[in-house]
Amino acid sequence: MDRALDPAFTQRRLRIRIAAAILLLAGLVLACWFLNRALRPSVAESDIVLSTVRRGDVANTINAAGIVIPVHEEVVASPVVSRVAKVHAKPGQQVKAGQLILELDDREIRLALDALREQLAQQENRIATLKLELAQKHKQLLAGIELLELDLLSSRALNERNQKLRQSGLVSGENLLAGELAVKRAEIQLRQQRELIADSRHTTAASIAAAGLQKDILQKQIAQQERMLALARVSAPFSGMLTTVLQEEGASVAAGQLLARVSELNNYRVEATVSDFHARSLAQGQAVRVEQNGERLDGRVHTILPEIQNGTVKLLVDLAQPQHPLLRNKMRVDVNIVTARKNDTLVLDSGAAFNGSGRQDAFAVRDGVAQRTTLQLGSSDGKLVEVVSGARPGERFIVSDTKAFANLDSIRITN
Repeated sequence: MDRALDPAFTQRRLRIRIAAAILLLAGLVLACWFLNRALRPSVAESDIVLSTVRRGDVANTINAAGIVIPVHEEVVASPVVSRVAKVHAKPGQQVKAGQLILELDDREIRLALDALREQLAQQENRIATLKLELAQKHKQLLAGIELLELDLLSSRALNERNQKLRQSGLVSGENLLAGELAVKRAEIQLRQQRELIADSRHTTAASIAAAGLQKDILQKQIAQQERMLALARVSAPFSGMLTTVLQEEGASVAAGQLLARVSELNNYRVEATVSDFHARSLAQGQAVRVEQNGERLDGRVHTILPEIQNGTVKLLVDLAQPQHPLLRNKMRVDVNIVTARKNDTLVLDSGAAFNGSGRQDAFAVRDGVAQRTTLQLGSSDGKLVEVVSGARPGERFIVSDTKAFANLDSIRITN
């Protein structure tokens, strides 16, 4: 005969079953939770860079590669074909204006100079000889004129006497005619002698002028050779740093070959190179940000070179602090050319997650989970990027590289 179960026992067994069911359910929940954690992608917060949407000012910039160059730099070239006789300075050395840098072999220049001086002396001697010959010939012609004048006076006197005697019938007509012809002959000879003096003067003057012209040419050639002789002693054109110098003594050099380059100290500008894709966006006077090792220098576009080489445009940037101690000759810097500015707009820190402007996928972080969303991006200055739409102030986004999550819609953020 069956007996009824004790109610206390029944309640205890029910409680045990309920507790077992609760434990089983909790275990299933924990198992699902652990399975979700194991299968759902995650990333440590320390491995990503987050940025908060906020209001700020952003400039649209064009990135360019730059190199620091001196504002004033002068090249010294060889005036002639020669060789290096002696070097007095080294690259990197500071030099003063007029300081001797190197000497060229000037023996050929000196020989040419001596030959020109000898030719000049010959021309001067020729001019002096021509002048002396002219004076002597002039004296001879004047002496002849004096004799002819006496002959003319004598002929005239004889002709006058014959004319008086002819009236008395004491002189024949033939003698009278002969006297008149003698007078005309003397007048013609005197006129020819005087013309000969003028012609002699003109001829000698032309010869002297030609010799004088040759003398002037020789003097200019001598001055040129003297200038080349002075240039054979290569000196610093101004005080600065000797950046380049031909150091090998005895080395042959061609006319026009670079011998030395002197750059002005502590006065620099930047030569920037940018893709010709941005050529239309460039303009003289645009603001420029020059950065190197975290330091930022402001400047402005001074000159845009018109020639495009290998798909790039070069421009010169004047710095607000051209004597900044950070600057070094030939130092490479990053150049950001500001083409537009926007104030009081939504911005995010720039990062590898963004590529230019336009609609882009991004991951918004909420409650420990990064959810894929779409942002409309605008201007960027390399530090900040404008958020045109798709986000509100205070929201956080992953701005570091998200290529590893390109195919995911959400990512769990772990501490």
